[in-house]
Amino acid sequence: MPSSTHANIRTNWTGVMFGFLLASLAAFQQFKLPPMLPEMLAAYDYQPTLAGAFMSIYAAIGLIATLLIGRLMQRYGAILLLAAGFGLALSGNALALAVPGDGYVMLSARALEGLAFAVFAVAGPVYTTRNAAPKHLPLAIALSAMWIPVGQLAANALVPLAEITIGWRLLWLATAGATLSLGFWAISIQIGGRASLDLKPPASAANAVPIRITGLEWAALILGAALFTLWSAQYFAYMTWLPQFLVERHGLAPSLATLAYSVPVAILIVFGLVTSWALRKGVPVGLMLITSMILQAGVWYALPITDTVTLGAISLVLYGVGIGFTPVCLFALPSTILGSKRSGPNAFAVLMTGRNMGVLIGPMLLPQVLLWTGQWEMSGVVFGTITALDAIGAVILTLILVKLGRSRPD
Repeated sequence: MPSSTHANIRTNWTGVMFGFLLASLAAFQQFKLPPMLPEMLAAYDYQPTLAGAFMSIYAAIGLIATLLIGRLMQRYGAILLLAAGFGLALSGNALALAVPGDGYVMLSARALEGLAFAVFAVAGPVYTTRNAAPKHLPLAIALSAMWIPVGQLAANALVPLAEITIGWRLLWLATAGATLSLGFWAISIQIGGRASLDLKPPASAANAVPIRITGLEWAALILGAALFTLWSAQYFAYMTWLPQFLVERHGLAPSLATLAYSVPVAILIVFGLVTSWALRKGVPVGLMLITSMILQAGVWYALPITDTVTLGAISLVLYGVGIGFTPVCLFALPSTILGSKRSGPNAFAVLMTGRNMGVLIGPMLLPQVLLWTGQWEMSGVVFGTITALDAIGAVILTLILVKLGRSRPD
């Protein structure tokens, strides 16, 4: 059974994979919507801003709940919260299937799913990294960062089948089935003792000296959360509205739009593993973070000229490369800033709060830009600027890490 720190001699792969799949399930829940959004907009005539809120509600719930969830896990353990998360996820799926035509009921269903997401998104990365031995920690961090694209690709893979069967409902039913399956596996893991899912500090910790986080370390964590906010705003705007953009602006069929939408996500996974390798080789987190932000900003600014098939494909590939580096670097920040023995649910909760703010802003900001300007291309200017500001913030964070004498996770 894993210890509560990274003093593990051996990696507990059951714990690592459970954490990875738990977080991936959270992403599947959230990202089953975008590839089905054109169909749902046509069928139910949701207002665009309300449709954007179907994604952003996850973030709103997360902003309210994530820090509290982190504190509760740190103090009392994760078992009851995990059980509640599975129940909330199933309830949200059932409500959406029962009353899809009412936009506000659908929003309520997504809110239930969003609360489950908040639990899974804190617990999953902690399970993955805590169960990894030091030599496997960069890989565990990469897995902790790749749960979003894995969930996206899993949802995308079902789209062709959904189109020839029961439509968007197939993805909601599949999500419910995956939630039940992972819930039963969690029970099996805990009963069998193959990994600890509790996350409760050991009894000896009651009399231990509290871990002290310095002011500069707090500044680095908060700045890291702010970077996550800006990055998530542009990333989730891109991923929420790319299918609709390709259908409306370029006239692609929904199936082709979904295929194109999958390209940067698949590339993200490949370059996430490249980032893991680079961390093991000692490449500084800050350097990779700055480079990736500059690349993504360039893709946004180039949006007005990437209107041909060739340039559009190059844009998708370059964006995929950029987003492959960023989340691994961001999820590496707690163990880079604090060291792996001092990072835990609280540190990840701070990071996830920043992410949730971005998810709240991005999917709703982009349709507002369209309403104000009537041009998809103007979103490139707005979100390019947001990402450029993120690059500047990454430079400042890198300078703080240098002062702390830290450059990569340990």
